[in-house]
Amino acid sequence: MDKRTADIYEILETVMDPEIPTISLVDLGIVTAVEWEQENPHVKLTPTFSGCPALRFMEQMVHEKLLESGYKMPKVSSSFEVAWNTNMISEKGLQALKKHGLAPPPKHAGYIELDVLSDIACPLCDSRNTTLQTPFGPTLCRSMHYCKNCHNAFEAFKPVT
Repeated sequence: MDKRTADIYEILETVMDPEIPTISLVDLGIVTAVEWEQENPHVKLTPTFSGCPALRFMEQMVHEKLLESGYKMPKVSSSFEVAWNTNMISEKGLQALKKHGLAPPPKHAGYIELDVLSDIACPLCDSRNTTLQTPFGPTLCRSMHYCKNCHNAFEAFKPVT
């Protein structure tokens, strides 16, 4: 990665996900390309899923951050050229999810069985003495769990291939 592209990624590490404000768009893995049109960056975002309600808002946030950083005509678009999956979340991003109170998704080899949701560590006390309450959480990417050790309900970020 050349220096000017690395600079863009560094700038975008300060743009936080609007739904999970402890994780940056870079660490979430949705900044999937930076191309250049003369001196103007073209940032491509890959949404976590096609119906993401925050997509246009995230595009706007990235555009505004690039303008604030001195780029005169930045371009931001969404693309499905690269299919997003939870393995694209950085290690820093996994810790940011946990800080937010969400159990981070496990790494996978491209195939996920439902029973993987039954072996989730509590993000509050790290116990694996947890039960899956429902695979359907408040958003498509989350499931609901209960920790038998600390007696707290929590959400887990589902693994996505």
